[in-house]
Parts: sequence; structure tokens; C-alpha cells
Amino acid sequence: MSRNASFAARSYRTHGIVLRTYKLGEADRIIVMLSPEHGQIRAVAKGVRRTSSKLGATLEPFMLVDAQIVHGRTLDIITQAQLQRPYGQLIAADYTLFTTANVMAETAERLTQTDDESSAVQYRLFHGALAALSRIQHNPSRVLDSYLLRALAAEGWAPNFSECVKCGRPGPHASVNIVLGGSVCVDCKPSGSLSPGPSAVMLLAALLAGDWDLIDAADMADQRAASGIVAGYVQWHLERALTSMRHIERTT
Repeated sequence: MSRNASFAARSYRTHGIVLRTYKLGEADRIIVMLSPEHGQIRAVAKGVRRTSSKLGATLEPFMLVDAQIVHGRTLDIITQAQLQRPYGQLIAADYTLFTTANVMAETAERLTQTDDESSAVQYRLFHGALAALSRIQHNPSRVLDSYLLRALAAEGWAPNFSECVKCGRPGPHASVNIVLGGSVCVDCKPSGSLSPGPSAVMLLAALLAGDWDLIDAADMADQRAASGIVAGYVQWHLERALTSMRHIERTT
């Protein structure tokens, strides 16, 4: 087999969004990206920390790139990368957008570490949320809450805010039980349930469905209550809090 044929057999090309980067040695970086076809990819970008590198600015967090990658013994190697969407540049210029995107990236990384089956869905959800953030279409906190609920739903953890999760009585109900996975009626409400009110529960349902007319018109108190419930739901299913969540400045 020729050298070129061997290279072609070991290489692949894919679109991907950079989730995070790690320094490696004096000039390299490990790039963690999410791809619709290959799931989560961890690959080395050699020499990108040198000022002369053409890839350095391209392989930054939240950039959408078209990458040529070669399979390696321990880590794959990125040999080429072309910028497709500069989400990172737009998001990094605003602290609120940047911290919000970090929470979404940590969530995407956690959810795709071992599950390749849902990678295409997780990629689309993450891509859509980044695009919305970069265009500042909606309140960043609401974009985050909607993304978190939908990303968990894609893994089979979809909450039910439309009816009582115990008896099936149609809602909206005033209370939510995170452990049970959704809203509960007054007769089924166990201890430890939260009671944000029917309008906040309706907002949670809208966040899950992506109903932005209702989301954008929501009352400030309902927005705060919904954000607290979403954070608790994420922590329950991921079994520990998101590290990047501590840096979030919730906007109303």
C-alpha cells in the first residue's frame, strides 16, 4: 500500500464544534469537539499554540469547523481545519454569552462521552443553541434552560410538565417533583416537591418544546423559578453539578 493510500485509510473528514481545549506540551493542544457523524472526538492539534500557527484561531471553543483528522495510536491528529461559523468570536466578546456557552459545552461533553447513538441529535441541539446565543435572539438564560431540558430529553430523560407524572391528570399543575420527572397534582404531590405555580410549570413545558413566543413573554418570577428547577433536574440526572454553572450570571 502506498503512503497516500495508507493516509487516506487512516483519515476522515468531519464537521465539528469545539467544546473545549487543553494544553499539551509546549505548543500543542488537545481539542475536544462534537461531530454529528463521529460523536465526541478528542484529537491533538500540533503546534497550534505557536504564533505562526494558522489553526490556532480556528480551533477555539465554540467554533464550527470542517476538519481533516487522522487516526492515531492514542489520540487522533487534526491535520487541517477550515472555519465554517465563527460562533466563538461572537460569544467570547460577551461574558454572559461566554459563561452560558460553557455550561452548554460541558453538558454536551458529559452527555456524549459514552453515547454515540444520540450524537447527531446532541450536535443539532448544541449547534442550534450556539447559533441563537451568537445572534442574541433570546435571553441567554432562557436559551440555556431550553437547551438543557432538550439535551436531557434526547438521552431519554424527558420531563413531563403537561400532566401529573403519577396519575396522569391534565395540567398545568402548580408543583414539580424533580425525582419523579415532572409536574404533580395536589393529590399526588409528595414531600420534597417544589411549588413554583402553574404559570412557571407552563414555562417549563414551553422551554422543553421550544415555544419561544411563550418563553419570551414569561414573567420574571416564573423565569427565575424555572431556571432553578432546570438546574436541579440537570444535577439529578448527571449525578453532580455542572462545574461551569457556578460562573453563570442569570439574566432576566
